[in-house]
Amino acid sequence: MLRSLWLSFAQTVTVGLAVLFTLAVLRPEWLPRNLREPATAPRIETPSRPADGPAPPVSGDASILSYAGAANRAIPSVVNVLTNQDDTESQTGNPLLDDPLFRRFFGDELPRQPRTSLGSGVIIGDGLVVTNHHVVEDAEDIEVLFPDGRKIGAALVGSDPETDLAVLRLQTQEPMPAIELADVDKAQVGDVVLAIGNPFGVGQTVTMGIISALGRNQLGINTFENFIQTDAAINPGNSGGALIDTQGRLLGINTAIYSRSGGSLGIGFAIPSSTVSHVTTQLLKSGRVSRGFIGVEPQDLTPELADALNLPSEKGAVITALVKGGPAERAGVRVGDVLVAIGDEQVTNIAKMLDIVARQAPGSQVRFHFLRDGRKLDVDIRIAERPDPPRMPRN
Repeated sequence: MLRSLWLSFAQTVTVGLAVLFTLAVLRPEWLPRNLREPATAPRIETPSRPADGPAPPVSGDASILSYAGAANRAIPSVVNVLTNQDDTESQTGNPLLDDPLFRRFFGDELPRQPRTSLGSGVIIGDGLVVTNHHVVEDAEDIEVLFPDGRKIGAALVGSDPETDLAVLRLQTQEPMPAIELADVDKAQVGDVVLAIGNPFGVGQTVTMGIISALGRNQLGINTFENFIQTDAAINPGNSGGALIDTQGRLLGINTAIYSRSGGSLGIGFAIPSSTVSHVTTQLLKSGRVSRGFIGVEPQDLTPELADALNLPSEKGAVITALVKGGPAERAGVRVGDVLVAIGDEQVTNIAKMLDIVARQAPGSQVRFHFLRDGRKLDVDIRIAERPDPPRMPRN
C-alpha cells in the first residue's frame, strides 16, 4: 500500500517538474512572476557606496592590468647620458707610436682617439641629474639626451666612487620634470617595480619585475653596498637609470647586473633612493662625500669564529688588522677584538659596521662596544675622515 502511494507521488512530482520546465522554455509568460525572475543578491550599503549609487572602481594591486600610468609619470624624468673621453692611454706601450718614421709624419702631437660612453640618468631636481659614477668617470664632455630628442650639455657637480653615484647640473634654465622619491623603507620583497633606461643604446626602454631582495651587500661591487635586487631586465646602458614603484616614484638607481653573457639573467641591483638622497645632498654641498673612519680591517663573525672565541652570539665584526697610528689603534683597540655595537646601534656584520662608521661626523667622539676575551669592553674613539679611495687605472 505504502509502496504504491510512494510511486504515485514520485510520478506526480516528475510530471509536474516536466510541465514547469516545458512552460519555462516555451511559454515563460504563463508562469507566475516569482518563477520567471531569478532571485538577486541583496546590495550591501557601505559608507563609500550608497545602496542606490554606482559601485566604486576596484582598487588594489589585484586590479592592475597596466602600469602605463607609473611609466608615463617617470619617463620624462629619465634621460640618456652621453660622454666623450679622449683615450690617450691606449698609446702607451704601442711600438708603432714610438717609431721615428711615424713621428716624422704626425709629430709629437699623437692622434687622440675619442671614446663615447652611453648610460642613463634621472632628473631629481631643477637642473640636477643623478647617474652612476662609472658612466661619467673621466668624461671630458657630457650631454644629456631627453626622451623628446633634445640634447643639453651638463657639468659634473661631484661623484662618489664608493657608492657609484654622480650628480650632473644641466646647462640650461628650462624647468625640468623631476621625479618623486619613494620611501624605500616601505618597500617589500615581491613588490612590482619598473626599470627605465637605455639598454645597448636602442632607446628608452621600460621593463617590469619584482623586488627580489633588499639590503644585498658584500657583492664586491661598491665599498658601501645596500642594494635592491630585482629581476626586471637591466642591461648595459641601463646604468644610472630609474627603478620605480607602481606609482612612478624613484626606488633606486640601477647600477649593476650579475651576468655570464653581458645580458640580463634576472639578477640586477639598484642603489636605494635613501642612499641617493644622502649622497646627493653632500655632493651638492661640497662636491664630495665626507665619511667617518676609524682605521680597522674587519671580518664577519662566522659560527666557527664565534665558537672558537667562545662568544654567545654570531653577530658582530672581528678586528683582523689596524691602520698604524689610526683612530682605533690610538684608542687601544686590538686585533681579535669583536665589535658588537657603535653607540646605540648593533653591529650585525661588516656592511652594517661600515655604514654606521661612515655616518659618524669626522672629529666627533663615539663609544664603541667590543668583546675581548669574552668580556665587555667600551672604547671611545675619535672619528677621522675617511680618505678618498685610490684611483684605479683605466683599461
